[in-house]
Amino acid sequence: MLNIALFGPPGSGKGTQSERIFERYGLAYISTGDLLRREIAECTPLGMEAKSVIDRGGLVEDEMVVHIIEKYLNTHSHSKGILFDGFPRTTAQCYILEEMLAKMNTVLSGMFFLDVPEEELRRRMLYRAQKSGRSDDNIEVINRRLEEYHEKTLPVMEFYAERGKLYRINGLGSEAEVLERLCVEIEQIVKTG
Repeated sequence: MLNIALFGPPGSGKGTQSERIFERYGLAYISTGDLLRREIAECTPLGMEAKSVIDRGGLVEDEMVVHIIEKYLNTHSHSKGILFDGFPRTTAQCYILEEMLAKMNTVLSGMFFLDVPEEELRRRMLYRAQKSGRSDDNIEVINRRLEEYHEKTLPVMEFYAERGKLYRINGLGSEAEVLERLCVEIEQIVKTG
């Protein structure tokens, strides 16, 4: 199985690139953001709890995230592989992911980090807020999300770097240019099996 995770700060383009990769390689697609937004839209207890955390710019608790991912994995256990967008976000989630994949007799093939300077991230998220009206894209929440990212998610890079599974991708340029950089690295993983 080709199991990859797309990683990077908020506004780095994970969602956009994930759509392209998932289509190109025929992978099951897990976006924690999309799954959480669905729970919120359906006004489930989990969704309402997650909404209060997200609206403050925080990260949803590991237990909540794992619950929705396991639910999804159970319905997509026979795919060619899995593309994770927004998971894992903490070192604890890295270990949880290893356990989940081990139960499926597979491992994470690679963690792809979209590297984008912070000022560009702010610009992108403010632009997105103007276009989509997302309540979690205002400057106060954006700054809090970036702080949370630095505090909690940067150790995820170290976790995968130590295992030789971290691939740094320049996240600047057109969507097509970034996708090409990603696909070059993914193809190397596919070739080496």
